[in-house]
Amino acid sequence: MTLNQSEILNKGSTNAQVSPREEIVLLALYNKELYGLQIPQAMEEASGGNTKMGIGTLYPVLHSLEKKGLVESRWGDEGREERGGARRRYYKLTGSGVATLEAVQSFRSNLLTWQPS
Repeated sequence: MTLNQSEILNKGSTNAQVSPREEIVLLALYNKELYGLQIPQAMEEASGGNTKMGIGTLYPVLHSLEKKGLVESRWGDEGREERGGARRRYYKLTGSGVATLEAVQSFRSNLLTWQPS
């Protein structure tokens, strides 16, 4: 019996499907909490400038991930006066977000090493 990506993802504690953009955001947030503008910065730096995500794409992706229960957010404690601008919103993975990301990564690893019978 063989499993496809959907079946592998559904075996975990969550049945959330993620798009490639959502997966990249989940990767950027793995084991860390970042405020919105740090996320595309992390992507760009980690890829040597090859992966970029504009703000107009980022926030709908974050909203979708929050709606799926994979990411949670909070407002920063720093005041507007301290920063000289708007308050920061911080994002981190939920337990379901970690499980989903790990399931996707496991699928990729299995597919990479798969050999036909």
